[in-house]
Amino acid sequence: QLVQSGGGLVQAGDSLRLSCTASGGTFSNYGLGWFRQFPGRDRLLVAAVDWSGKRAYHTNGLQDRFTISRDNAKNTVWLQMNRLKPEDTAVYYCAAYFSGQYSLNWREYQYWGQGTQVTVSS
Repeated sequence: QLVQSGGGLVQAGDSLRLSCTASGGTFSNYGLGWFRQFPGRDRLLVAAVDWSGKRAYHTNGLQDRFTISRDNAKNTVWLQMNRLKPEDTAVYYCAAYFSGQYSLNWREYQYWGQGTQVTVSS
């Protein structure tokens, strides 16, 4: 089970940190990803990280503002979002992929957090 926290309503230029904590299973067996979903669209990868936290992927265009990290001792993955823009407004999801690596394809993730709304006002 993945439980998300963070999110909410912020102003453009603000920062937010999303958290996702897992229970059950061995956290380090999973690659992890953060996705976002705009209304009527498929989920889009924002960032992903391998089991160790040493290999990470950030979607082109977001890597200078968003950072994924994880702490296996805390069973938690974070998404740090800086200099937020109104176009970042979306529902954000964390997800776990049963592999030591990560996947860029949201359909390959087996477990999902409940989603959290991030709204950035201009």
